[in-house]
Amino acid sequence: MRTKNRKVAPTVSKPRVNVVTLGCSKNIHDSEVLMGQLKGNQMEVVHEASNIQANDIVVINTCGFIDNAKQESIDTILQYSALKEEGRVNKVIVTGCLSERYKPELQSEISNVDAYFGTNDLPELLTTIGADYRHELLGERLLSTPSHFSYFKIAEGCNRPCSFCAIPLMRGKHVSKSVEDLVKEAKFLASNGTKELILIAQDLTYYGLDIYGKRNLADLLRHLSDVDGIEWIRLQYAYPSGFPMDILDAMNERSNICNYLDMPLQHISDPMLKSMRRGTTKQKQVDLVKQIRDKVPDIALRTTLICGYPGETEQDFNEMLEWVEETRFDRLGCFTYSHEEKTHAHTLVDDVPQGEKEARVEQIMEIQQGISYEINQTKIGQTFKVLVDRLDGDYFIGRTEYDSPEVDNEVVLDAKTDYARIGDFVQVEVERAEDFDLYGKVIK
Repeated sequence: MRTKNRKVAPTVSKPRVNVVTLGCSKNIHDSEVLMGQLKGNQMEVVHEASNIQANDIVVINTCGFIDNAKQESIDTILQYSALKEEGRVNKVIVTGCLSERYKPELQSEISNVDAYFGTNDLPELLTTIGADYRHELLGERLLSTPSHFSYFKIAEGCNRPCSFCAIPLMRGKHVSKSVEDLVKEAKFLASNGTKELILIAQDLTYYGLDIYGKRNLADLLRHLSDVDGIEWIRLQYAYPSGFPMDILDAMNERSNICNYLDMPLQHISDPMLKSMRRGTTKQKQVDLVKQIRDKVPDIALRTTLICGYPGETEQDFNEMLEWVEETRFDRLGCFTYSHEEKTHAHTLVDDVPQGEKEARVEQIMEIQQGISYEINQTKIGQTFKVLVDRLDGDYFIGRTEYDSPEVDNEVVLDAKTDYARIGDFVQVEVERAEDFDLYGKVIK
């Protein structure tokens, strides 16, 4: 019997989703949730792939916080929209903070983008790609960081009225995740090799007020500390006003809660703090830092400062300069003020020239560089538990419990003489120290 010839349909490759992430660790977390949903829908997903493919759907998770970040996001959208025009990618979708804040303007100016979504539009975004939002994937993510550490978002949005900040415009009011859901997520991460949770939110210290009627961060920390496999828990983005001191009790009680606290103080001059609407004073901040250090003497304190806020006088700046010298923060970042539309500070005159803003930042960071060098010199001869993050040429690069990825000091090990595995903890004796790096050897 002769079989009939059958027409064979042409093979069409399924689209691949290439997620591009810009901005802060909160955006990294959001991209990982998106990628987890796509993987759960049996879709091929990559993060910032260098091998661009013609059938790619590119999802750009944008930042809209300050001028430099906004410009980087716009440039990235333009880059991929040009690739789409050339037929080198299939679709371009934009999400995140910039899209939340400037969607009408972006739609008008960059019209060949296929769709724009805000920060809370994940189900709609998935539908556009051809995927379903799967509620059973709560807590499951596809990590873009090395698997041994994970940014762990415990809340969304912010209720603080800071005059310079546009975050509430883009992220909305503070919404805490439940302890139960967070513990479930932590267990999922730990089962997949995560050893360090880096707790993030716009304001960690507000955690729980909306769902438990009290600041509940200490309770959450204890529950996360009990999760098998989690060896470090790190706190980032604590707010000074209404700071819950009981989190320091949890830090003292539990060895896997790092003696580390990132608390952006922004300024120290009373006129600046008042205009910034920070809800605190110079004396309260000075007292708080002392109380924290008294309660956890071994703590590493990180802060962030703003230079050139409207009305910042030489006297205001010099007061901050002297305070940085006196306080000797273990870690410090400093940024120039960015005049953001629709914020309270935008009603003020942006009267500090950009050059002066940058010069003030340089002065602060020069002082901090010297402080960091002096602190690091005291560590020579000491032994620290170090988490190995990566291999960089002939050197393993790691961190102590006093250091967060990307922003803090690193520990450098000679890979030719020291054997270590990425994602492992090793004991390291410090042999030499520079401004922001420690050099040591693995203790067998």
